[in-house]
Amino acid sequence: MLMEQATTVRNEWSSVCDSVIHDKPKFIKRTRDKMWFSNLETMSEILEAYQFTAVKNIEEDGSITLSLNEIDIIENGKNEQEAKLKMANSILEYSLEYYNEYHLYSHSPNRKKHIPYIFKALIMDDAEKIGDMIQCQSGKN
Repeated sequence: MLMEQATTVRNEWSSVCDSVIHDKPKFIKRTRDKMWFSNLETMSEILEAYQFTAVKNIEEDGSITLSLNEIDIIENGKNEQEAKLKMANSILEYSLEYYNEYHLYSHSPNRKKHIPYIFKALIMDDAEKIGDMIQCQSGKN
């Protein structure tokens, strides 16, 4: 692989950053550690394939309950739009908590697969945009 040595990256930090922002990501090796350095635009493009989907149930009172498929989050609102916005806010809140406790959450077997969704939400950082992208499928009551 095209690994750059960490010492070289450290010595040429400014030019490496410029290269990553304007040219392409870099693969970096430090002893046995390997890492990838990229701008957020590239990361966002990589995460484009990850979508938030939810099962939509209409409650007896006419409200809408959404159950997110990718992460165990459930929200209810008076209509679908309100439920999506509440869901998006919960996704962002969970994403921040996950990131702040990354070492714990990313090593938990039931949460490890959340990683791409967490970074997608953190990069988007906009509840309205996240809410707009939630794809709902009708559920059974």
